Amino acid sequence: MALFDHSIKQLEKMLKKKEIIPEDLVDASYDRINEVENDIHAFLTLDEENARSQAKLLENSSDETSSLFGIPAGIKDNIVTKELRTTCGSQFLRNFDNPLYDATVVDKLNAEKAVTIGKLNMDEFAMGSSNENSSFKPTRNPWNTAYVPGGSSGGSAAAVAAGEVLFSLGSDTGGSIRQPAAFCGVVGLKPTYGRVSRFGLVAFASSLDQIGPLTRNVEDNARVLEIISGHDKMDSTSANVDVPAYTESLTGDVKGLKIAVPKEYLGEGVDPEVKESVEKALKVYESMGAEWEEVSLPHSKYAVATYYLLSSSEASANLARFDGVRYGVRSEKADNMIDMFKYSRSEGFGEEVKRRIMLGTFALSSGYYDAYYKKAQKVRTLIKNDFDRIFEDYDVVIGPTTPTPAFKIGEKIEDPLTMYANDILTIPVNLAGVPGISVPCGFSEKGLPIGLQIIGKPFDEGTVYRAAHAYEQSTDYHTKRPQIGGADK
Repeated sequence: MALFDHSIKQLEKMLKKKEIIPEDLVDASYDRINEVENDIHAFLTLDEENARSQAKLLENSSDETSSLFGIPAGIKDNIVTKELRTTCGSQFLRNFDNPLYDATVVDKLNAEKAVTIGKLNMDEFAMGSSNENSSFKPTRNPWNTAYVPGGSSGGSAAAVAAGEVLFSLGSDTGGSIRQPAAFCGVVGLKPTYGRVSRFGLVAFASSLDQIGPLTRNVEDNARVLEIISGHDKMDSTSANVDVPAYTESLTGDVKGLKIAVPKEYLGEGVDPEVKESVEKALKVYESMGAEWEEVSLPHSKYAVATYYLLSSSEASANLARFDGVRYGVRSEKADNMIDMFKYSRSEGFGEEVKRRIMLGTFALSSGYYDAYYKKAQKVRTLIKNDFDRIFEDYDVVIGPTTPTPAFKIGEKIEDPLTMYANDILTIPVNLAGVPGISVPCGFSEKGLPIGLQIIGKPFDEGTVYRAAHAYEQSTDYHTKRPQIGGADK
């Protein structure tokens, strides 16, 4: 069977009717991986022996009421998995083969009997927008393998788009779930900050990071978020708020929904094909009885500078623990402690990680803290206030997920500032701590997917899902499948 052809809900019904068994799903996942992985490079580590053992145990289980019973899943490689290598896409952790515990989200998936297929490729320590910063190999876009899948959760998006797994988990610090979801033509949600536990997520920027699901349709996405959400005593930043049944929000009815469309999100720098796709999506909403108006988020133009100052500052502090002493690689060159720190970090970290550590250390240094870090925090508050003001009168904010479709591998890697600007439409969501989803809304002339971003009020993922699902059911973009290997010759 092909995982491509079924949703999680459909497979659940087939499992209950005994038309298939969990081993069939695991077989289908690894068959597909064997078929396309040499083209896609989505996985860094596969866990085939354990996955097959787990599927065998589930076959004899009477507990088929679990929401993800037997469903193959991929986990981004910065989410800790017990006794399964976790590298964060970095040479520094290439030998971190035997973690002692599971992240809370992995515990929750295991409790619902999902089957972990393997760990997914990513930009090193989640720093990147193209997956080219992985220290192992670049992941490729299933729609055209000459193009990037986005980042940093590029492996997570590509594995779902290529039909290797039914769903995956990614992390989103400045768009790292939504941007690759847009580039790969899948559904990716960044939850409200605090909705999902970060315990077991290797930190990049602790005040911005959130784990979220990537799937091929909105209903699957809502189902996974129901499972991984909730308060966690192991994470002091997780919010003690109720978790709604998100799938019950998927009514298809958006009549009277009030949509805000920021003029800044459709202005200079947005590709005409992207703008046209978003405008067509707004007409679809109109036809369903929703209302939209143009608004302004005036401080969004400062989002990229604000984000890179704050995230790099937090990364500088978070990555200080990687010193060659407790875990990770240790340089063989050093003959004293100081040199061991220097050599281990210089050999273990890639260029982008070093760049951001240096920027963050500078922004936090004496004499520059007030001018850069403190000012960036003040601008962050202004950006959040912009959203608060808009949400007094509107239910959701809608615009493009990215200013352009996917770009070619190697096209922007030597130009960090241009690469950073690619996240200009996703970053404000993280700075404000609100939820955002990307759903497919069209294709470029080159056949590359385009994403529609729907942003909601804090802890109102239900309305975000309702808007996304209604649009999805009125279009067929989510039903399209890539032909693997369509690279330019």
